[in-house]
Amino acid sequence: MNTDPIADFLTRIRNAAMAGHKVVEIPASNLKKEMTKILFDQGYILSYKFEEDKVQDKIKIALKYDKMSKQPVIKKIQRVSTPGLRKYVGAKEMPRVLNGLGIAIISTSKGVMTNKKAQQENVGGEVLCYVY
Repeated sequence: MNTDPIADFLTRIRNAAMAGHKVVEIPASNLKKEMTKILFDQGYILSYKFEEDKVQDKIKIALKYDKMSKQPVIKKIQRVSTPGLRKYVGAKEMPRVLNGLGIAIISTSKGVMTNKKAQQENVGGEVLCYVY
């Protein structure tokens, strides 16, 4: 039983990137699938695959590394809103990550999206994590 599945998702990606693994396998949920799609669309991961299983579906994520320095593309992936302390923002006070170079993943009433898209759609929500 995991109390914070989002933190587990982020920690597995962070640990695999720091260890230099090519692929990381994570138990799937609809929220994690949406977050994975955002990471792929923003260019932080190479590819992903959703695998169905009888017990628990899995997400396989191929991590992306810089060709020259062999450093992971994801420098930092940090949980913001936790089960003990939720962090909500309105459309006007959307966070800027690394002065616009990073992204914040926001869970809104219109679905999971980046901070930039949430600002365009003029919706607020729960700040799940920062990625840069």
